[in-house]
Amino acid sequence: MAQVEFQEVVKRYGSFEAVKSVSFTVEDGEFVALVGPSGCGKTTTLNLIAGLLDLTGGAIRVGGRQINDLDPKDRDIAMVFQNYALYPNKTVRQNLGFPLRMRKVPKRELEEKVNDAARLLDITHLLDRRPRELSGGQQQRVALGRALVRDPQVFLMDEPLSNLDAKLRVQMRAELKRFHQDLNATVIYVTHDQLEAMTMADKMAVMSGGVLQQYDTPERVFEEPANVFVAGFVGSPAMNLLPARVVENGGAVQAAGEGWELALSPRNAASARRASGDAVILGARHSSLILHEEAAPGCIAAKIYTVEPTGDLTYAHVEVGGKTFVISLDPQRRIRADQPVWIEFDQDRLHLFDAVTEQRLPPG
Repeated sequence: MAQVEFQEVVKRYGSFEAVKSVSFTVEDGEFVALVGPSGCGKTTTLNLIAGLLDLTGGAIRVGGRQINDLDPKDRDIAMVFQNYALYPNKTVRQNLGFPLRMRKVPKRELEEKVNDAARLLDITHLLDRRPRELSGGQQQRVALGRALVRDPQVFLMDEPLSNLDAKLRVQMRAELKRFHQDLNATVIYVTHDQLEAMTMADKMAVMSGGVLQQYDTPERVFEEPANVFVAGFVGSPAMNLLPARVVENGGAVQAAGEGWELALSPRNAASARRASGDAVILGARHSSLILHEEAAPGCIAAKIYTVEPTGDLTYAHVEVGGKTFVISLDPQRRIRADQPVWIEFDQDRLHLFDAVTEQRLPPG
């Protein structure tokens, strides 16, 4: 396996810039997820590594070797596509061995590699079947095995689980994670599903509009989002965001016309004073908010909009400050639509963003 380096990578289509000066490093053996909404540039970035697209600017290095001008077949990279791209008229054994036959690998070595990959992925009993006789999860394993037999420096995966049903996606997430752990493989994985990225990746590259918004471990991205976009994209449900104005020299925030004011802890007050103006955005995860059914000091008055039971948790959608917050509750708790409530913020888990730059305000 090998390290992959992106250095100021740019991809333009005429005047449109699909990837804008992206730089990050995937260490040898890391699983990195490129994540973001449709059109953010993640698949374009993956195709630039694979050689399916030409770079407009910058450089990509694999194992210290610049690959900008190499043909895809010379990059020592294997790709697993969203639709698996299996040959329907070939058996599983023939599909697995096809990349090796193209390389004119000796028959005995080819058979050993195919059998080893089949054992690792638990598809030995499927070797004589054709793709149409396989389930979606089995086809996904075959596509992975075909990449594995090549023994590449890097695995590229383009939304390989998106065609599976919800239950099978959960199962395959665990299997892909175990596959990475067993092989210590360098994997770059594209997904629009931030939950996939959170559960499988060593690091996440969050993209929007062709720009790399944040590159860090899933834990850091979740707990310390770099900006408003990352805060609203990563997490399920998404982080609650509320525009407010700093008052009392940073000691409190309030929403104009909403009739409430929230005192800030000394740490958060110091953070609020770092904003470029008096406009900030409060951020709070659903699990960091406490719902009171009676007025309490330091709480914001609100009203229940709707209630969403999910089994393990109940999500209360609450109207506050012209926005709708989502708060998780114990499923045994009984609340109703239009009920007046009060929201308590956990000051140790409160996030503050500059409303002008939308960047995270560092802790005081």
